[in-house]
Amino acid sequence: MSDLILRLHEDRLPAGCPPIHLPALPRAVYVRSGGLAVDAHDQGQWLGEGHASVAQDELTLINGTEETVLWRWELTGAGQPGTGDLPSAPAATTLLKLEAPVTLDPRFSWLMRCDRVEFPPAGVALTHVHQGPGIRICLNGEIRIQTLGETHAYPAGEAWFELGHAPVLAPTTERESTTFIRCFLLPRQVKGRSSIRYVHAADAAAKKVQQYRVFAERYINLP
Repeated sequence: MSDLILRLHEDRLPAGCPPIHLPALPRAVYVRSGGLAVDAHDQGQWLGEGHASVAQDELTLINGTEETVLWRWELTGAGQPGTGDLPSAPAATTLLKLEAPVTLDPRFSWLMRCDRVEFPPAGVALTHVHQGPGIRICLNGEIRIQTLGETHAYPAGEAWFELGHAPVLAPTTERESTTFIRCFLLPRQVKGRSSIRYVHAADAAAKKVQQYRVFAERYINLP
């Protein structure tokens, strides 16, 4: 088994700050607010608010003319540090939202996916599993995660980890719609396909209210 750490950071980049250089790691970047250019050796793209990218190469982040808030997931070996504070951007601030140990079956090759899941008020993800682990963060609303005999509520800005193979029931608040952003690791065979599996046959046949948008997914080499 592979012993890895998945971390989620929140970065605040002041307007016009110098370019930020990040080392090569499996990484997803989601723009919570603002916008910036993401440059790698084989690609370049502008990410506006509500968009994300996934990459493994060295990256340069070039901020725009307003403050940008990023959610940044990185996968490292258990004995390796993440980038943490951004050494090339002393004016930026970084907050570690969550880190979790990850164990992946080495008999599979893996990909990293970043997507968005939206629920109407009082929506629920019926009891299910996924094909791999990941860290989610609530964008708006509130969701309750019931798994392994425990229940925890996550309002906007709060993050949680799911093992993937442990069944989860996830009801959301009745007050408003709920959205979360997710970065998780999946076998490469799942590329372009849903990773969800329902535990109960009746749930598999029931109408689903959640909607998905995949921002990006990329084959990765494990650290």
